[in-house]
Amino acid sequence: MRAVTWQGKRKISVDRVPDPVIQEPGDAIIRVTSTAICGSDLHLYELFGPFLDAGDILGHETMGVVEEVGPGVASLTVGQRVVVPFNIACGTCWMCRRGLQSQCESTQVTEYGSGAALFGYTKLYGQVPGGQAELLRVPIADYNTIAVGKELADERYLFLSDILPTAAQGVAYAGVGRGDTALVLGLGPVGQFAARLAAHRGARVLAVDPVAERREMAARHGIAVCEPGDVEDAALGFSDGRGPDAVIDAVGMEAHGSPGVHAAHTAIGALPDALARPMMEHAGIDRTAALLQGIDLVRRGGTVSISGVYVGNADPLPMKTLFDKQVTLKMGQCNVKRWIEDLLPLVEQEGDPLGTADLTTHRVPLERAPEMYEIFQKKQDGCIKVVLDPAADANVAAEVR
Repeated sequence: MRAVTWQGKRKISVDRVPDPVIQEPGDAIIRVTSTAICGSDLHLYELFGPFLDAGDILGHETMGVVEEVGPGVASLTVGQRVVVPFNIACGTCWMCRRGLQSQCESTQVTEYGSGAALFGYTKLYGQVPGGQAELLRVPIADYNTIAVGKELADERYLFLSDILPTAAQGVAYAGVGRGDTALVLGLGPVGQFAARLAAHRGARVLAVDPVAERREMAARHGIAVCEPGDVEDAALGFSDGRGPDAVIDAVGMEAHGSPGVHAAHTAIGALPDALARPMMEHAGIDRTAALLQGIDLVRRGGTVSISGVYVGNADPLPMKTLFDKQVTLKMGQCNVKRWIEDLLPLVEQEGDPLGTADLTTHRVPLERAPEMYEIFQKKQDGCIKVVLDPAADANVAAEVR
């Protein structure tokens, strides 16, 4: 089969690799019909080389059709259309029963002290082959699939694999509802959905991003938007001068405004893996500009909900400010299955209230993945969300919306 593989820092290729096979009775093989490039895939593209091997198959936002099932699979049939959550969980352990699938005790990567294994996401999370490929092996397939209908387009369902439940968790952790005010930092795919979901729950939402196309997309869905230089005045203005009830950080370690940290990331990435790994695990630092801004802007007694990915273990926090303002911090890897029961009806609802059909800006053949990783990272060509189509002709031009 063809698959998108990591070959080195900023080096992605599409290669012929062996087809996945049933390894355990509970496995299923999925023929992939759509698979997306996630913002967190860019961390692999740029930063996480010490935890990757050349040839690792990337991708954790995947859906498709069941091609084959193991003898222990009870709920899936060949030809069934499914979405695959990005975290791999058992559904029965103490953590899973409490809606903490990202901490699944059956798939935790104890070697690195990490939570549940993830598709296509480094040794830190199990080095499980990902879904940017023609085929994907899904372990514990009865639990790690979401059965969906056959009528709606892939893009109505695909984002249930990661970014839509990630946004839903961020909004739920923020605790905002009717009459509350929410500030969303960052209007990448997760920020887009977080803003829409908060508004759907009745909150008044302001969102900030430096990229005009991202602000324009959010504004199409009734979200008030501003540029970074205007955010302080705008946040105070729409919250009666107190600051928003909640800030949702949908940026994470990709934040602008920390050139020193960016230089440190570059230096660590240039080291041999054996030296770089312990430095990243124990002394890593992040670009925390968005998080610090959120702490400054949220009202006293408010909540900062973190959906953006952070990996540093040596990041200083302004503890005096957090304590004095009584700020609540809530965060974590998304527990995908916890939110599906609420989200699936919204995704299928007539009228598409969350605008799932208005997120993908580029749908391209799988072969164009190397080019699209670069375009997505550099925010070129109005790129907000890339979906790869393994069945598309490699010579077909990108569909750009």
